[in-house]
Amino acid sequence: MENQTHDQKPPMLGDRRAAQNAAFREKLRQMALPLAPLVQLTTGEIHPAFPGTLLNFWLLTDAQLEELAHFYHQRTPCRWTFHYPCPITWNSDMPLEEKRRRIGRFIGLRGCESPIRIKTEEEIMEEARQARIAEEEDVMRRKLYWYR
Repeated sequence: MENQTHDQKPPMLGDRRAAQNAAFREKLRQMALPLAPLVQLTTGEIHPAFPGTLLNFWLLTDAQLEELAHFYHQRTPCRWTFHYPCPITWNSDMPLEEKRRRIGRFIGLRGCESPIRIKTEEEIMEEARQARIAEEEDVMRRKLYWYR
């Protein structure tokens, strides 16, 4: 009988890393999540570039994002634009990541909402200082209302 190890293929690099790293294994699992295709309202067809998995979504090119926006009536508004579950506004001058975020929101991916700007500690302190000054001025106005 021949040695059975001769017939086995060596593990792929991703397999070896996944075996050693739980976070990497989890990320691979997430990237393999299938995405439900969105059909065009007028024809019922699915765009050929529609991403089948989350990984495919992250690999979409600028041109593919433009094609998807056009195919699903989002690039040029028409009577079908607002019949989709989550219509978006589209501008071809947007950077790639903004286009990706908008298409992600359009197809229903979580985490693709408009980003919320987080204030710095200095901005928060300045706002508190301005509010305190406004409150002190208001108190003085009420105390000295008769003086005017």
